[in-house]
Amino acid sequence: MAAAGPTAVLSSGKTMPLLGLGTWQSKSEEVLNAVKVAIDTGYRHIDTARVWGNEKEVGQAIKEKIGEGKIKREDVFLSSKLFTSFSRPENVRECMTQSLADLGLDYVDLYLIHSPLSFKYGSSPFSGTPEEVFDDVDYVDTWKAMEPFVDEGLAKSIGVSNFNSQQLERLLQNCRIKPAVNQVELHPYLAQQDLVDFCKRNNVLLTAYSALGAPARPKVFASGEEEPVLMEDPSVVAIAKKYGKSAAQVLIRYQLDRGVSVIPKSVTPSRIQANFDVMNFSLSKEDLATLAGLDRNLRYLNGERFSTHKYYPY
Repeated sequence: MAAAGPTAVLSSGKTMPLLGLGTWQSKSEEVLNAVKVAIDTGYRHIDTARVWGNEKEVGQAIKEKIGEGKIKREDVFLSSKLFTSFSRPENVRECMTQSLADLGLDYVDLYLIHSPLSFKYGSSPFSGTPEEVFDDVDYVDTWKAMEPFVDEGLAKSIGVSNFNSQQLERLLQNCRIKPAVNQVELHPYLAQQDLVDFCKRNNVLLTAYSALGAPARPKVFASGEEEPVLMEDPSVVAIAKKYGKSAAQVLIRYQLDRGVSVIPKSVTPSRIQANFDVMNFSLSKEDLATLAGLDRNLRYLNGERFSTHKYYPY
């Protein structure tokens, strides 16, 4: 695969670019151009999900770039995710089929269980009280319903998202096809080094979302306490100044230097381009240690709303 930037070979044998464009919260009218800018910039990894409602535009952007001769389909590593209300084995294929239809593609390169949590078929996790829509589907059963997608070529690799090490260990012990990726929140304030080490030991590639500290979110916790802004942390700012880079570029490079994939999101062309401009430097061991020392187990996206679910991972 013609990929720009560092890559990793997954347990499936497929090659995955470590730096990708995230599209969470990217509005449909903005994400089309964002993906096209990303591809023109050199990104060859695009991350989307059924629940985000922008798969049509993501697929359209890829098809337009293929039509222009900029890329071939095999040059782009595209990941999508199984929505949690399709967790029952009998509903898994429906979700995959809908995603492929909206994307306008024959296959995805990576298909993830979006969360170990499950919700009743046809429901939204964000309406009503959580308990009203909770389902208790075992994520192992969901996984087993996804494995045939690899056999059929609908997904080149499969993996999970938001799984803790105990859940991942249980899945590893009860699967036919090993999960290739675990996508979780990772940044210096939430280093999750134990999970990083566990995944490396088991040849499961970690992908970091919210690697910049989820800057688009409200800056106040539910308790009323003000959230710390990761990109304004004095240590991050000092390291950025040292390398002549932005705080965002340092935080992206931090994950790459840890051997972790990272998918910063943006719909702003200049930021998309700047986020990719991290190939010409690496952080020193001392700077990596400084960033690791910022860990405060701060999870910006803790899903507290769902904390009573049987499989709540945090």
